[in-house]
Amino acid sequence: PVPKPSVASDPWGKMTVPVPNSTAMSWAQPELEPEPELERSPCLVGIVPIVYYSVLLGLGLPVNILTVVALSRLATRTKKSSYWYLLALTTSDILTQVFIIFVGFILQTAILARAVPSAFIHTVNVLEFTANHASTWVTVLLTVDRYVALCHPLRYRTVSYPRRTRKIIAAVFAAALATGIPFYWWLDMWRDADPPTALDTVLKWLHCVTIYFLPCSIFLATNSIIIRKLKQRRRAGGGKTTALLLAVTTVFIVLWAPRTVVMMCHLYVASVRRDWRVHLALDIANMVAMLNTSLNFFLYCFVSQTFRRTVGEVLRGHPRHGPCRGSGHFPPPALKPLKLLGSTAL
Repeated sequence: PVPKPSVASDPWGKMTVPVPNSTAMSWAQPELEPEPELERSPCLVGIVPIVYYSVLLGLGLPVNILTVVALSRLATRTKKSSYWYLLALTTSDILTQVFIIFVGFILQTAILARAVPSAFIHTVNVLEFTANHASTWVTVLLTVDRYVALCHPLRYRTVSYPRRTRKIIAAVFAAALATGIPFYWWLDMWRDADPPTALDTVLKWLHCVTIYFLPCSIFLATNSIIIRKLKQRRRAGGGKTTALLLAVTTVFIVLWAPRTVVMMCHLYVASVRRDWRVHLALDIANMVAMLNTSLNFFLYCFVSQTFRRTVGEVLRGHPRHGPCRGSGHFPPPALKPLKLLGSTAL
């Protein structure tokens, strides 16, 4: 049989890409018999991921673009920080769909037939993790914003305004890029040594902590405080925004849990490279995690009548309204205390 070339692969464990073998002998030397390779776990999903990701991209990308247009109108019209955070979240979801689903799954695997230079793969790794980290930590920003708005409303009105919000969002995207750079050296679980090396283990743990363990701890802590405060006050103000926040964070926790569990199993129980059950679980977990990039639009529509109305305006081609008077870069000078909580709702 023809010996298999060495491979490098992308960070999501979904494909292998041929690259030059650094140990290959010169053409003038006789070909040596390759060392026997241990049997790898088979891929049982076939072309299902390609079909799934094509449908997800074909439906999710237009929906997210529509969401960006609608949220841009609302952010400009109302000057509320929550809309700017939701706009940033949708933008990061679009980047995730482009870099992970299109470039990683569809372009490298289906279109280019895995014949991709190694440098290209590693660069795409950085972009994939940057988009992933940005999406996660913008959701953390939204959670903290809602916590301050509902638990410290007076302070919220003095520190939360569009100019500062945009600076915070820009800082988070810059931090996401910085935290994505170490993943240039990432090897997906299919390519890890068996057992994984120290570098493989460190990067896997860094990934899990950055996109799951730490943000989910923040979600649970802040959401618990928000819910308790609302029960104590027994007021409706901010209820829709809180419901939206709980929906977004709950969906994130549920959809990203399988990938995190599979990664821990890969490190300490059974290798994806050797165990077909872990390999199958990884393929399914990746598909479930990417579903998170396309669901927020439907959550916004379900919770917010204002968002539904704005989407209708966009689809009907109605012109956008101008920003509200007195809602520039800084908060208005006079506030009505009885309406502080109500002003934080969508």
